[in-house]
Amino acid sequence: MPYTTVNSLLKQTHPDLSAAEAHGIATGMLCVNRQTTPAYWLDALLEPTASPSDAEPLLVRLFEETRRLLASDSFEFALLLPDDEQPLPERLLALKDWCHGFLFGTGCGQPNTALSHDTQSILRDVAEFTKLDTAAEGEEDESAFVEITEYLKSSVLLLREELGDDSGRALH
Repeated sequence: MPYTTVNSLLKQTHPDLSAAEAHGIATGMLCVNRQTTPAYWLDALLEPTASPSDAEPLLVRLFEETRRLLASDSFEFALLLPDDEQPLPERLLALKDWCHGFLFGTGCGQPNTALSHDTQSILRDVAEFTKLDTAAEGEEDESAFVEITEYLKSSVLLLREELGDDSGRALH
């Protein structure tokens, strides 16, 4: 699902929420509890008093697509970020948003196990990525961005295996 489509629709009704942050929240929730429902995610994203918006059907599709990709053995999961053609500062800002969302989502997902050293280390790294300098430019910074996104993709799959709970109750 294209970042610009999701982001534009979200900004119309929820100007403080980016597509990257919304995707990060969904990913974090699904890593911790595979039974999380789209309704639980939407409640975390949207104002509780907000009336349904045109964005909700698209968001539900995004959530279910994220669930499918996380469960797939084909390693197709990717962070929802702006295309490579966008300026690096814009992509870095979205990456920071994604990391904020992911940390929030893992907290909302209610992990019920003690965290291993590796999991704690990954979550610390994600927290550090929320502090990235968005004024970056040049090939070296571009390479670092790619390395970070690849690290996050593989880390998400590792966290899902360690934290994921198939037998837990669905979060509504």
